Amino acid sequence: MMRIITGSARGTRLATLEGEATRPTAERVKEAVFSMLQFEIEGRAVLDLFAGSGQLGLEALSRGAAHATLIDASREAVDVILANAKKTHLFEKCRVSCADWAAYLRGTAGKKTFDIVFLDPPYASGLVPQALGRLADGGLLAPGAAVVCETDNGTDARPSRRQVDPAEEAAREAAAVLADVFGGDETLRDRFAVARTVSYGRTRVTILRTEV
Repeated sequence: MMRIITGSARGTRLATLEGEATRPTAERVKEAVFSMLQFEIEGRAVLDLFAGSGQLGLEALSRGAAHATLIDASREAVDVILANAKKTHLFEKCRVSCADWAAYLRGTAGKKTFDIVFLDPPYASGLVPQALGRLADGGLLAPGAAVVCETDNGTDARPSRRQVDPAEEAAREAAAVLADVFGGDETLRDRFAVARTVSYGRTRVTILRTEV
């Protein structure tokens, strides 16, 4: 079951897509993401680029974001997003489009900017680095914008309880983020500041920042 965690639509149950084409963000991961963003959502413009059921964009609206643009290439997904937007009474603050993510970014480049962007494509797609490059190239990120990336960290193992050297751990995490989030592209990595990266099972959540 998916639901809105808090805010104006708190507790509202959300419809989901059938089948395995869309992987909804787990409840504990969503709670962690919004805990990291909690003081910067009010009044912001949000982009949910691979929206699925729309739960991330709608959660942001429930918590006070001014407007959310939700994009998905699946007609079925868009129908679910629209139903959820109406059920949560957040429809008036949404723009929902059935569009390819890259086509949307090309068409929007130079026309508007976003304060918070959610990138949660299917893990196997490898689309996070491509989307980051297009967001930066298109001038779509407001100064100080937060980009929330969900990627596959490639392991279900729990963190080791043995004492780990902090420098060694920092180097390991930096290498993992370079691989998972930036696709090994060091030039792309240098265009963003990594504000936070945390793993939950196979899911890595990384928050990137643009320069203020």
